[in-house]
Amino acid sequence: MKFTRRELATVLAPAAALAQTSTPPNPPSGGDAEVDAARARMKANGDTLAKHAVPMDTEPAFQFRA
Repeated sequence: MKFTRRELATVLAPAAALAQTSTPPNPPSGGDAEVDAARARMKANGDTLAKHAVPMDTEPAFQFRA
């Protein structure tokens, strides 16, 4: 089945408008558990990175210039 770009836009436009208006105003009640799990993952990742020593003479992959 082939669509032109205009036909595809007319098919997808109502779905996109519906998706924007149907978001719940408040997060679900399980949001705190998700946040706590994300923080735990970030802490575990930071602890893993802290275990590796990086020599001081190692240059970063980027440079900030003012």
